[in-house]
Amino acid sequence: MSEKHGRVPRLPPRWFIRLFWSAHRRLDRLTSGRVGLWRPRGNRWGTLRLTTTGRRTGRQHGVIVAYLEDGPNLTTMAMNGWADGEPAWWLNLQAHPDASVDLGGGPRRVRARAAKGDERSRMWARWREVNARLDAYAALRSSETAVVILEPMT
Repeated sequence: MSEKHGRVPRLPPRWFIRLFWSAHRRLDRLTSGRVGLWRPRGNRWGTLRLTTTGRRTGRQHGVIVAYLEDGPNLTTMAMNGWADGEPAWWLNLQAHPDASVDLGGGPRRVRARAAKGDERSRMWARWREVNARLDAYAALRSSETAVVILEPMT
């Protein structure tokens, strides 16, 4: 039975997802971004390093997230590995929307916000082009997955 016919997609165990992204961050750090970051191409997403300010500590926190380009903006999803709850980086951005991203060529300042209405629908459809199972994965969460827009700051 396929996912189109109601089958829930299977995810690796939560510990594996966390270990994978931790190893990815470490590899990125060890190679100064030469291996861990890449640009989106065609119908494939890229990865960027996002640095946020902690909502409680005020300390800088780095995370690697998938992204797509939308004109001058970058878009990502606050999916938390498709688990329930918001990822810490998104909670941090809601408290402190100014952040920096590194696409492999040095940091850039951005301001984050949640996409709403038609913009959210358009970007969700774009992500669906990249991952046909997006809706099935999103259904694993009890709340709507935020589409995050990272706008360049000048």
